Amino acid sequence: MADRSLKRTIKAYIALTKPRVLELLLVSTVPVMFLAEGGLPNLWLVLATVIGGAMSASSAASFNMYLDRDIDKLMKRTRNRPLVTGEISDRAALIFSWVLAVASTVWLLLTTNLLTAALSAGAIFFYVVIYTMILKRRTEQNIIWGGIAGCFPVLIGWTAVTGSLAWPPFILFIVVFLWTPPHYWPLSMRYKDDYDDVDVPMLGVTRSARQVGLQVILYAWATIVCSLLLIPVAEMGLVYTISALVFGGWFIYESHRLYNHAVKGRDIAPMRVFHASITYLTLLFIAVAIDPLMPF
Repeated sequence: MADRSLKRTIKAYIALTKPRVLELLLVSTVPVMFLAEGGLPNLWLVLATVIGGAMSASSAASFNMYLDRDIDKLMKRTRNRPLVTGEISDRAALIFSWVLAVASTVWLLLTTNLLTAALSAGAIFFYVVIYTMILKRRTEQNIIWGGIAGCFPVLIGWTAVTGSLAWPPFILFIVVFLWTPPHYWPLSMRYKDDYDDVDVPMLGVTRSARQVGLQVILYAWATIVCSLLLIPVAEMGLVYTISALVFGGWFIYESHRLYNHAVKGRDIAPMRVFHASITYLTLLFIAVAIDPLMPF
């Protein structure tokens, strides 16, 4: 019985870290380390950065759940989160969040460098304070500017290797920045009623499906154009170039499909674009990692 209770508690704390979001953040960290090194980076440094980045992202997610616990209990999508079900107390979640925040900063300071640790702390601050506390419940622009927090991992991966910043990570920073709205807005369309019930002004609530679809198209195009800027700036090769064009073209196709279905009054299936966006970004960053290893 005790073992079962322990397993449930561990599972609840893992849920508090939003592991699916965590995976996506790490996908954008490690490949940039390959790009920064121009090949295979020091594996210990990669491991240390992944551990620190995971703790940092987990802290931000945990703080987010703590601050949003009042609306999470009202939304179907989030009503099974551990703070809603009572599997973890509010006090325990807050302590857990702070411990991870401090531990991640100290860990990255000791294993990487000051700039990387500062960027990690900045990412936590941006997600918790700027997005969750200030923007999320006040403006439909919340995910645009609040999404900046999710762009920090590319800078963290680069600085962990080089100790400084340069144009290539900034371009990838903007790629993730532009990618975030067309990634998240379809989700807000799918859970429109949930957000409406708790007065969170996601674009899927405040605008029509046609208007959201058009915004998704514009941001998807901007994402792909920005991704191509990395080719001359970082002297990327065929692997990245072909991947950016092919996978980017697919992402644009799915975005246009969403809009066309909205215009024609068909089933828009917004989650199809949501999942396509995740696959696109994952494949693009895999190409970022593979490209420096190729002899051409």
